[in-house]
Amino acid sequence: MKRRSVLTAGAIGTVGLALSACSGGSGGGSSADGEFDPGNRVTMIVPFSAGGGSDIAGRAIAAGLEEVTGATITVENRVGGSGAVGYSGLTNAEGDGSMLLASETALITLPIVQDVDFTYESFTPIMKAGEDYNLVVVAADSPFQSITDVIEAAKTEQLNAAVSGATGPDHIAWSLIEQEQGITLERVTFESSSEVLAALMGGHVQVAASSPGELTGQLESGDIRALCALAPERYEYDLLADIPTGSEEGVEVTFAQWRGFIAPGGIDDAAKEYWIAKAKEYEQSDAYKEFIESNMLQPVTAYGDDFVEYLHEYAADVESVLGN
Repeated sequence: MKRRSVLTAGAIGTVGLALSACSGGSGGGSSADGEFDPGNRVTMIVPFSAGGGSDIAGRAIAAGLEEVTGATITVENRVGGSGAVGYSGLTNAEGDGSMLLASETALITLPIVQDVDFTYESFTPIMKAGEDYNLVVVAADSPFQSITDVIEAAKTEQLNAAVSGATGPDHIAWSLIEQEQGITLERVTFESSSEVLAALMGGHVQVAASSPGELTGQLESGDIRALCALAPERYEYDLLADIPTGSEEGVEVTFAQWRGFIAPGGIDDAAKEYWIAKAKEYEQSDAYKEFIESNMLQPVTAYGDDFVEYLHEYAADVESVLGN
């Protein structure tokens, strides 16, 4: 599927990057016909705690890959350092084709904001499974009826914007809006999206941004309202179809948190191609469709070298926000 820019504030250039093939040993082995075989047991690392968005995505992808490989894929939550412990675990498994990791935006943000021993180039990106565009939301009784109202108010008064984590996707989205619109919002940082929603509905902050899958219940109940989607086009899901894009409101900012999976660096070409082929089979399955629809993701995929090119551009864009 054709890749498109996912994080823009005005025009951001696209830079390509080719992933050079790495040689090295791999976990698993060769089947009778000489092709890579990961063996009967594969590990999928989730670098965050159970129950969150990354855990949900990792378990869904692992279950889908089990169907197309016939292997048992065990999910391991390796928690700590805002994801750094899990990614470091994959670094230590270099060359092992039977190890995978359920990856997302932290792969890019962690090396920018923390002293870690890896970047996305340390690994073998396999599949970007989908994109998760932020919605800008307010409480049901908010006077703001559009993102334009928020921007105009921010020019003359202090507005508090809730963010989940100091370097999370919503923080990046607000930074891009500030840069483009010439405004400043006071950040109020919370530990989770549930805390963000509680603060928003309690009137402690005026505005927030989050992914649709984390807002479904409150949107359905009417406790919050969505002002716009920071997406290149409107969502097609019934619950979201009437929400305008930021561009429709004059805000030329899009931001997507992506989800997918990666393998260790140094795996054989045969192992890399095996997992890419199985990921493409997974994309055609009912399990993949269920994963996308239940989490209200955009089914925009990328594989192998195309995924690396996507990550290269994404890293440059995030660096422009978090590296300042």
